[in-house]
Amino acid sequence: MSAETKSPDSSIEDVEESLYQARKKIHPRSITGPFTTWRWIIVWLTQLVFYGLCWLPWNGRQAVLFDLVERKFYLFGLVLWPQDVFWLAVLLIISAYALFLFTAIAGRLWCGYSCPQTVYTEMFLWIEKLVEGDRNARIKLDSAPMGGTKIVKRVAKYGLWILLALWTGFTFVGYFSPIKSLADSLLHLSLGPWEWFWFLFYAAFTYLMAGHMREQVCLYMCPYARFQGVMFDPDTLVVTYDSERGEPRGTRKKGEDYKAAGKGDCVDCGLCVAVCPTGIDIRNGLQYECIGCSACIDACDQVMDKMGYHHGLIRYSTEHAIAEHWGWKEIVAHIVRPRIILYSTILAVIVLVFAWGLATKATLRVDVIRDRATLAREVEDGLIENVFRLQVMNVSESAHRYSVSVTGLDKIDIAGDRIVELPAATTKSFTVQVRVPPESGKQGSNVIHFDVKSLADEKVAVHEKATFIIP
Repeated sequence: MSAETKSPDSSIEDVEESLYQARKKIHPRSITGPFTTWRWIIVWLTQLVFYGLCWLPWNGRQAVLFDLVERKFYLFGLVLWPQDVFWLAVLLIISAYALFLFTAIAGRLWCGYSCPQTVYTEMFLWIEKLVEGDRNARIKLDSAPMGGTKIVKRVAKYGLWILLALWTGFTFVGYFSPIKSLADSLLHLSLGPWEWFWFLFYAAFTYLMAGHMREQVCLYMCPYARFQGVMFDPDTLVVTYDSERGEPRGTRKKGEDYKAAGKGDCVDCGLCVAVCPTGIDIRNGLQYECIGCSACIDACDQVMDKMGYHHGLIRYSTEHAIAEHWGWKEIVAHIVRPRIILYSTILAVIVLVFAWGLATKATLRVDVIRDRATLAREVEDGLIENVFRLQVMNVSESAHRYSVSVTGLDKIDIAGDRIVELPAATTKSFTVQVRVPPESGKQGSNVIHFDVKSLADEKVAVHEKATFIIP
């Protein structure tokens, strides 16, 4: 609180202002319509993937598993190692450019339909409506004194929220620890410390964000709402109220000649505000609080149907389209503009490079490290020996037997076994003794190459450079 105190003879009274706006709880009203249907389709699709993908088997293991203990990331038939972090960076760049592109074209589609905050808020709201009823019933229940009915409903609602949040937290951890063994450990209450932490933390995070904070996350915590304005332009599709058609708004009877009375198409029913998950009035123009969910479009179109008016008083449109009275043909024609072409080109190039890189990613990797304890030594028959440590990584989904050979100097040879066998997605380190006659090279450093090849597929091979020391 802040206060300003004036002298007794001042005509200005004490002023007291709150630094923070008190939250008014929002109870979105249920609505049906094509945009609401699409939103629920995306909720179902995303959650079927999230909750189900971790249970999908693949080659005797979990199809998608980010195994932090073994430091391997499994994505169906693809195995990524810590050395492949580059691909994660490329994937993040693709996501960023895709967000820029979609926002420039159609505003906050991500926020309104696919953002986890929106998706889980929809799910938690569905449970709330199932237990407590629709908007008016929930408002009445909130204002009612605490009693038996209210306690039962609140316990049921919060209990279902907690169960959903716990299942969400368990599923999240199941992508980093094999979910079947995780389920067995949970049943016996024998999870590891980090598994307990992330299971309970993610569950509590989901419960708090989707159950209680809801629109506050979008209004005060999410940075996307703040910088979206710089990503829009007059040809960006956004949820728009046609004020020229709707104003002046006012109530009227069905069939009344409202235009003769100087009224617009808006009947001032307030339904667009009642269904809004952030509680804004879209008739006041584009606002950063609008997440582009289009619930107000479905609500307004229903009212237009009842009144016998045309749809589209609230609709997806652009600033230019509203000002110039464009139809969809002109709107679509203006989608292709310089920034869209630039974003699309960059995104297409990065995606193609990403796909090509993953498709041609080597399934065999070899690192050669010199044994620094003994740079060079003379062994039997007067041969000079250097010792190397080879780390062979089989990053494929099948076992391989590899042959190891060395070239670069006359009569160079390997002492010992030249065959190494590796199971799928494993790494093996072993020492190799390389020997040459002293006259095969010059004193000092000599360049040699190790060749590691799969016995089953000659295309799987690595030619690795090393240095041989002759004293």
